[in-house]
Amino acid sequence: MFRFENEIYLWGLLLIPLLILLYFVAMRWRKKALKEFGEWNLVQQLVPDFSNNKQRLKFILYLSALGFTIVGLANPQIGSKLEKVKRQGVDVMIAIDVSKSMLAEDLKPNRLEVAKRIVSKLIDRLGSDRIGLIVFAGNAYLQMPLTIDYAAAKLFLNTVNPSIVPTQGTSVRQAITLAQESFDPEQKKHKALILITDGENHETGAIGTAEEAAEQGVIIHTLGIGSEEGAPIPEFYKGQRTGYKKDKSGVVVNSKLEESMLVEIAELSQGQYFRVKGAPGEIVRIVSELDNMEKKDFEDRVFTDYEDQFQYFIFIAIVLLLIEFFISERSQGWYKNWKLFGSS
Repeated sequence: MFRFENEIYLWGLLLIPLLILLYFVAMRWRKKALKEFGEWNLVQQLVPDFSNNKQRLKFILYLSALGFTIVGLANPQIGSKLEKVKRQGVDVMIAIDVSKSMLAEDLKPNRLEVAKRIVSKLIDRLGSDRIGLIVFAGNAYLQMPLTIDYAAAKLFLNTVNPSIVPTQGTSVRQAITLAQESFDPEQKKHKALILITDGENHETGAIGTAEEAAEQGVIIHTLGIGSEEGAPIPEFYKGQRTGYKKDKSGVVVNSKLEESMLVEIAELSQGQYFRVKGAPGEIVRIVSELDNMEKKDFEDRVFTDYEDQFQYFIFIAIVLLLIEFFISERSQGWYKNWKLFGSS
């Protein structure tokens, strides 16, 4: 298995296209400035030993060294030891509503971002439970099957947004059905579903599906995201806000938290309902409920050891910098006729 220990450093790779752009701008400015001294061919004859090709080569070497250094700082790692690990825990599926109403801003910055923060904190507090991730709107989709790889869970969580589902709406029924199908059908307990939504269900049958899941031993905890006052649903085009969603008569739609269905689902499945306000205590309560569930033994294969690979990237970067350092910008001997990038 391959991973980066410090992924945040990879953002530094964005410097490379910026430096390329600055380089070309600087070269155009230099050529324009030199032309002011006279005819371009005559100016080139005044500095015959200067090589544009070698200057470009030095810049490419420098950029390559920078890229390898950044990747090295991120520390690529390769899983070197795969072992079977026995754990005690429960199976937890987390279903997140990604309908556009979750972009309402009655919770800051919006409902969906608050939901993602809560799930991220919940993942941090889980001990030996297996976790899976479902996203749903008009349909439900399994983003990640049950696993104990919490790092992978966070990677999948970061990709969650309304654009990853093709059909809008809110089908709580399909989310519960998919979660039920994702659990081991042979197990009649040790299963929990955490359902996170603003409760604006656009389909019938959610209560009946929740009853069926409860009969199969699934405990459903529901988290209501939003406020009773509600908020308009922003609309975006190419990342820019264009206004708010309106109904057919042109009135701005106000999306409110609908709690009644969520409360009923939690009660009939022996779960708990939580109204989310973003307070740290909410996470503690949810984790406590999971801790109170009877644990089961399960076995999984995981990488228990990783080997650092950063030294190879740093070595290559140092070699490239040494080569760049010893290359002169002056044309010398046979190099004068080497047309690496076209005419000088």
